[in-house]
Amino acid sequence: MSEVTPHETSGVLTSEPPTPPPPTTPTKPRRRALIEWTAIIVVAVLVSFLMRTFTFQTFFIPSGSMEPTLQIGDRIIVNKLAVSWGTINIGDIVVFKAPPAENCDSADPVTDLVKRVIGIPGDTLTSKGNTIYVNGVALKEKWPHTEPLGQPIGHVHLMADQYFMMGDNHADSCDSRMWGPVPRSDIIGKAFLRIWPLSRIGFL
Repeated sequence: MSEVTPHETSGVLTSEPPTPPPPTTPTKPRRRALIEWTAIIVVAVLVSFLMRTFTFQTFFIPSGSMEPTLQIGDRIIVNKLAVSWGTINIGDIVVFKAPPAENCDSADPVTDLVKRVIGIPGDTLTSKGNTIYVNGVALKEKWPHTEPLGQPIGHVHLMADQYFMMGDNHADSCDSRMWGPVPRSDIIGKAFLRIWPLSRIGFL
């Protein structure tokens, strides 16, 4: 009796089973996913930049000049379009570039300030005691503020595109009484929302 080799059956020789090809790496799907995620990140950064530049921006409150409305450590959101396309009224809280003459705290200079609008172009302002007069009429401050007034306003007439700013913490605010009116071109936007702390979140 002849021996049969492992691959010999009934006199028929069978060939070795084919070796399966090595698994291919799905490089194209990975590359496509990488490109898509890169595009998403770039678009997100661009949108964030455009929003911050032209629409909304957050600011940190470093001082108590706007107390009790804004406390030290508050974070607010400013609407830039409200200034670019809207109107600025008495009572609005705005953020603006610090005037060149602003030197109330020379040890810690700031680039931006937040105050309340007290006078708009064409207004004449003065004060007597703790009362502010706008065009000869006592200003009704319907927002939270502190008295006494502190430094008086004197007699100020606002020219075109000039705005008079004051802090709600009247006696402890470095504002237009010290460094004069602010031009509209220096106003960054209107503060409309406090987002921090969470316990005080809300519209302004």
